[in-house]
Amino acid sequence: MVQVILNKKGVANNACNFNPDRAFHGSFSRLLLDGEWQTNVSHVEATVEMEKGELNVMGSDWTRYKKGQKSGSGTFSGYKVTSKMIEQGFERFELIVTLEDPEAYGHERVRLMNCMADSIQLANVTAGEVIEEETPFTFEGYELLDAVVGE
Repeated sequence: MVQVILNKKGVANNACNFNPDRAFHGSFSRLLLDGEWQTNVSHVEATVEMEKGELNVMGSDWTRYKKGQKSGSGTFSGYKVTSKMIEQGFERFELIVTLEDPEAYGHERVRLMNCMADSIQLANVTAGEVIEEETPFTFEGYELLDAVVGE
Protein backbone atom coordinates (compact mmCIF):
# COMPACT_ATOMS: atom_id res chain seq x y z
CA MET A 1 0.00 0.00 0.00
CA VAL A 2 1.30 3.45 -0.95
CA GLN A 3 0.80 6.20 1.60
CA VAL A 4 -0.17 9.54 0.09
CA ILE A 5 0.82 12.58 2.11
CA LEU A 6 -1.24 15.72 1.60
CA ASN A 7 0.09 19.21 2.12
CA LYS A 8 -1.85 22.06 3.84
CA LYS A 9 -3.88 22.65 0.67
CA GLY A 10 -4.89 18.99 0.43
CA VAL A 11 -2.61 18.29 -2.57
CA ALA A 12 -0.56 15.09 -2.69
CA ASN A 13 3.15 15.60 -2.13
CA ASN A 14 4.70 12.86 -4.30
CA ALA A 15 8.24 13.94 -3.48
CA CYS A 16 7.80 12.49 0.01
CA ASN A 17 7.03 9.05 -1.44
CA PHE A 18 10.14 8.85 -3.61
CA ASN A 19 12.99 6.79 -2.18
CA PRO A 20 16.23 7.84 -3.96
CA ASP A 21 17.90 4.55 -2.97
CA ARG A 22 15.54 2.78 -5.40
CA ALA A 23 16.83 4.75 -8.41
CA PHE A 24 19.11 2.75 -10.69
CA HIS A 25 22.82 3.52 -10.81
CA GLY A 26 24.30 2.80 -14.25
CA SER A 27 27.51 1.27 -12.89
CA PHE A 28 25.69 -1.98 -12.11
CA SER A 29 24.43 -2.47 -15.68
CA ARG A 30 25.70 -4.90 -18.30
CA LEU A 31 25.70 -5.33 -22.05
CA LEU A 32 25.82 -8.79 -23.59
CA LEU A 33 26.64 -9.11 -27.29
CA ASP A 34 25.59 -12.55 -28.56
CA GLY A 35 25.64 -13.73 -24.93
CA GLU A 36 29.13 -12.42 -24.14
CA TRP A 37 29.47 -9.74 -21.44
CA GLN A 38 31.17 -6.66 -22.88
CA THR A 39 33.18 -5.58 -19.83
CA ASN A 40 34.76 -2.65 -21.70
CA VAL A 41 31.45 -0.89 -22.47
CA SER A 42 30.67 2.30 -20.53
CA HIS A 43 27.55 3.55 -22.37
CA VAL A 44 24.59 2.02 -24.19
CA GLU A 45 21.33 3.46 -25.41
CA ALA A 46 18.51 2.13 -27.58
CA THR A 47 15.31 3.78 -28.78
CA VAL A 48 12.24 2.66 -30.70
CA GLU A 49 10.45 5.24 -32.79
CA MET A 50 7.08 4.84 -34.47
CA GLU A 51 5.86 6.64 -37.55
CA LYS A 52 2.36 8.01 -37.32
CA GLY A 53 0.08 8.82 -40.21
CA GLU A 54 -2.12 11.88 -39.89
CA LEU A 55 -5.84 11.37 -40.44
CA ASN A 56 -8.18 14.31 -40.91
CA VAL A 57 -11.87 13.47 -40.70
CA MET A 58 -15.00 15.47 -41.29
CA GLY A 59 -16.87 16.63 -38.22
CA SER A 60 -13.74 17.14 -36.11
CA ASP A 61 -11.12 19.85 -35.97
CA TRP A 62 -8.62 17.43 -34.36
CA THR A 63 -5.97 15.58 -36.34
CA ARG A 64 -6.06 11.87 -35.56
CA TYR A 65 -3.07 9.53 -35.79
CA LYS A 66 -2.72 5.98 -37.05
CA LYS A 67 0.16 3.82 -35.90
CA GLY A 68 2.75 3.08 -38.56
CA GLN A 69 6.11 1.36 -38.91
CA LYS A 70 8.56 1.16 -36.02
CA SER A 71 12.32 1.55 -36.22
CA GLY A 72 14.95 0.84 -33.60
CA SER A 73 18.34 2.48 -33.27
CA GLY A 74 21.01 2.82 -30.66
CA THR A 75 24.68 3.08 -29.86
CA PHE A 76 27.16 1.56 -27.47
CA SER A 77 30.61 2.80 -26.62
CA GLY A 78 33.51 1.88 -24.44
CA TYR A 79 37.21 1.32 -24.28
CA LYS A 80 39.05 -0.37 -27.15
CA VAL A 81 40.44 -3.69 -25.87
CA THR A 82 39.89 -6.09 -28.80
CA SER A 83 39.13 -6.08 -32.52
CA LYS A 84 35.70 -7.69 -31.88
CA MET A 85 33.62 -5.10 -33.75
CA ILE A 86 35.97 -4.96 -36.74
CA GLU A 87 35.78 -8.78 -36.97
CA GLN A 88 31.98 -8.67 -36.45
CA GLY A 89 31.66 -6.41 -39.46
CA PHE A 90 28.10 -5.83 -40.60
CA GLU A 91 26.88 -9.29 -39.56
CA ARG A 92 23.75 -9.35 -37.42
CA PHE A 93 24.02 -9.75 -33.65
CA GLU A 94 21.82 -9.73 -30.54
CA LEU A 95 22.20 -7.46 -27.53
CA ILE A 96 20.83 -7.88 -24.03
CA VAL A 97 20.94 -4.78 -21.85
CA THR A 98 20.70 -5.51 -18.13
CA LEU A 99 19.89 -2.78 -15.63
CA GLU A 100 20.85 -3.84 -12.11
CA ASP A 101 21.35 -2.16 -8.75
CA PRO A 102 21.36 -3.93 -5.37
CA GLU A 103 19.19 -1.16 -3.84
CA ALA A 104 16.60 -1.08 -6.65
CA TYR A 105 13.30 -2.97 -6.70
CA GLY A 106 14.77 -5.59 -9.02
CA HIS A 107 16.46 -5.76 -12.38
CA GLU A 108 15.42 -5.12 -15.96
CA ARG A 109 16.59 -6.98 -19.06
CA VAL A 110 15.79 -5.94 -22.62
CA ARG A 111 16.74 -8.03 -25.64
CA LEU A 112 17.43 -6.18 -28.89
CA MET A 113 16.97 -8.46 -31.90
CA ASN A 114 18.53 -8.48 -35.36
CA CYS A 115 21.04 -5.73 -34.58
CA MET A 116 23.35 -4.48 -37.30
CA ALA A 117 26.16 -1.93 -37.02
CA ASP A 118 25.67 1.31 -38.95
CA SER A 119 29.39 2.01 -39.01
CA ILE A 120 32.55 0.33 -37.78
CA GLN A 121 35.33 2.38 -36.27
CA LEU A 122 38.63 1.29 -37.79
CA ALA A 123 40.82 3.93 -36.12
CA ASN A 124 40.45 6.75 -33.61
CA VAL A 125 43.82 7.42 -31.98
CA THR A 126 45.09 10.46 -30.08
CA ALA A 127 48.50 10.42 -28.41
CA GLY A 128 48.30 10.38 -24.63
CA GLU A 129 44.64 9.30 -24.49
CA VAL A 130 42.87 6.00 -23.81
CA ILE A 131 41.23 4.78 -27.01
CA GLU A 132 37.45 4.57 -27.01
CA GLU A 133 35.19 3.25 -29.74
CA GLU A 134 31.54 3.83 -30.51
CA THR A 135 29.22 1.56 -32.48
CA PRO A 136 25.91 2.99 -33.71
CA PHE A 137 23.42 0.28 -34.71
CA THR A 138 19.87 -0.48 -35.75
CA PHE A 139 17.65 -3.29 -34.51
CA GLU A 140 14.45 -4.92 -35.74
CA GLY A 141 12.63 -5.85 -32.56
CA TYR A 142 12.88 -5.96 -28.80
CA GLU A 143 11.62 -8.05 -25.92
CA LEU A 144 11.34 -7.07 -22.26
CA LEU A 145 12.78 -10.19 -20.60
CA ASP A 146 12.55 -8.96 -16.99
CA ALA A 147 10.53 -5.97 -15.77
CA VAL A 148 11.06 -3.91 -12.64
CA VAL A 149 7.99 -3.68 -10.43
CA GLY A 150 7.90 -1.28 -7.49
CA GLU A 151 6.35 -2.03 -4.13
